Amino acid sequence: MARLLISAAHKSSGKTTITVGLCAALSAQGLRVQPFKKGPDYIDPMWLSQASGRDCFNLDPFLMSPEAITACFSRHAANADIAIVEGNKGLYDGLALDGSNSNAALAHLLELPVVLVLDARGMTRGIAPLILGYQAFDARIRIAGVILNQLGGERHESKLRAVIEHYTDVTVLGAIGHDPRLAVVERHLGLMPSHELDDAAQRVRAMGELVAAQVDVAKVMQVAATAAPLIANANAEPAALSPCAGRRCAAPPRVRIGLARDKAFGFYYPDDLQALQSAGAELVPFDTLRDADLPTLDGLFIGGGFPEMFGPELQANAALRNRIRSAIEAGLPVYAECGGLMYLARTLRWKGAVYDMVGALPADVLMHERPVGRGYVELAPTGDAPWPSGGASDGGQPPPTLRGHEFHYSSLENVGVELKYAYQVRRGHGVDGQRDGIVYRNVLASYSHLRSGAGSDWARQFVAFVATRKIRATRQPEQLEPCAP
Repeated sequence: MARLLISAAHKSSGKTTITVGLCAALSAQGLRVQPFKKGPDYIDPMWLSQASGRDCFNLDPFLMSPEAITACFSRHAANADIAIVEGNKGLYDGLALDGSNSNAALAHLLELPVVLVLDARGMTRGIAPLILGYQAFDARIRIAGVILNQLGGERHESKLRAVIEHYTDVTVLGAIGHDPRLAVVERHLGLMPSHELDDAAQRVRAMGELVAAQVDVAKVMQVAATAAPLIANANAEPAALSPCAGRRCAAPPRVRIGLARDKAFGFYYPDDLQALQSAGAELVPFDTLRDADLPTLDGLFIGGGFPEMFGPELQANAALRNRIRSAIEAGLPVYAECGGLMYLARTLRWKGAVYDMVGALPADVLMHERPVGRGYVELAPTGDAPWPSGGASDGGQPPPTLRGHEFHYSSLENVGVELKYAYQVRRGHGVDGQRDGIVYRNVLASYSHLRSGAGSDWARQFVAFVATRKIRATRQPEQLEPCAP
């Protein structure tokens, strides 16, 4: 299995644009490129998916067990010509002092040759001790090549190549000069999502052409091909407790779950969507900016996004906002994360303007200039969620602490005191530093993003709850209900 990790010495080295360009260049040659992203991220994977034509999957040592990471990687890379993992931050950066959740730890787990992207601005001879130090820090990690980025010209490139050849045994796989065409528009959460740009495909194509002209793509493939065989069960799925274990249950009916997917809302992990479908959900996309009504649905999932960027358009679509609010009042099961929570609130205030939102939740959203909640979260379920939100537990014991992540610049004001909360926050911020997961009727709306298969199993539990509600609305007295999750 040809594979490699593209990392860097530090964040903002240009590894995302180079990885996107490399995926595009290889795909243009007719190769099947399977992208992965280390850590929690929605936006970089969108660009990697655009470049490769395949869903990008996240590999996260903090949220996933080593077995789950290996199974996910093996399953999705099995039918690809090359698997490319983009790291986050620097090669050795991570939460743990021992580096157990670093990019290097992921490279060791999956036996990935490492290609370092080095921002070479202002560097000449000093690049040698940088490379040598990264090699010596962890002898288990094989740095198989470097790509020099942000070069000042041919003279700068020749000096760096000479230094690296003289002092190290590392191959220079490419040298990329400063070029504004390799830049991607940024905003407060990093890169702008590709689905918001009408010219995303053209941008990705240009990145691929520029990278192909300055990186030895054939040598990159040779490096990837040196990876040792990876032995793993590609069919392994994350362990989950069967909802019907030891009980007599009817098969859950297939349910239709609406998926808000447009320029305002697009933050979804592909394995979460697959988990919803595997649990019996038909996902029905709808557009919060254009659709005047909801399709016929049994439940609703509104993921993250940038509702603040589309405040006028969301406010203008009063018909859909009113329809969603009425459906919630009538008991429609809804799961909303971050941007979805903001959309369900009364109003959203940003840069002096106030926009009407759905109005289902008694709270107002205020945008800030700096992050309010950022990073990993740990949540203790309270038992107040409309459906069980924890992972599997044995013998009636409380479910384990849930892990997820958050990244939001907003806070809530004028929050109704009558609201219940699904989680107590052990790490992170959530709604108010202590609680997260607003519960209203059959709605669970949270700033935290969970990943099904990373300990929460929320997708199966949500689908089971939606199915239960559907049966209760249509059942005959003698009918069996599906087991509660």
